[in-house]
Amino acid sequence: MVVSCSEIGPLNHAGHTFGSSLKGVPLEVFLPVEQSPKILLMASIHGDESISTVLLSECLRSMEPSVLKSAVILSANPDGTLVGTRCNAGGVDLNRNFPSQNWVADPVFYRNRKGGPQDIPLSPGSSAGSEPETQAIMGLIDKISPKLIVSLHGFLNCIDDPQSSTIAMDLARRTNMEVVPDVGYETPGSFGSWCAEKQIPIITYELPFLPMDELRKIHNPVLSDLMTGHYEALLG
Repeated sequence: MVVSCSEIGPLNHAGHTFGSSLKGVPLEVFLPVEQSPKILLMASIHGDESISTVLLSECLRSMEPSVLKSAVILSANPDGTLVGTRCNAGGVDLNRNFPSQNWVADPVFYRNRKGGPQDIPLSPGSSAGSEPETQAIMGLIDKISPKLIVSLHGFLNCIDDPQSSTIAMDLARRTNMEVVPDVGYETPGSFGSWCAEKQIPIITYELPFLPMDELRKIHNPVLSDLMTGHYEALLG
């Protein structure tokens, strides 16, 4: 059952703890009550992109627990989400900390506004996979074995899928975003790199920079369909 927006209040789904952040905040995943999830949706691995958490939360709160078919992580980086930082509490960019073959120990740089210089340094971690959040995410994926992961980010306005899968193409059509093979720069130690090496299909869903009402109107129906099994028939 999907409820009206006027009924969206508290989150009534039961969360399952699968780890904790560096500061001890529980990492929670919301799971289907009647089946194993085929899709994992994950938001806010970068805490300064927490609009992705808000949108996923609104979708989750709009449906009864029995309707949920996918696994949902509202924040993969709760310490960063709480204070609005890209990194975790240890200054590590979690999306550069995964133990992929291209992980490097050098600082990583990002920009905090479109068109600005990419000159803000963060750590990739003391070693590949060093952070508790990274370890917990890998452990959860090993446990639930999703057939597809959709990782939400902002605000590059694209659907990043090197395979240009049928699902990615449909997401792009419905959101008026372009399917791209990469985000246009190197991402050593990224979640996407690690998933690719594990042969786990992943779509990086880069939200556009739009007013909140427009984001809701365009993206919430799509995200709700990803949660409720609409795309399961297209999975291999």
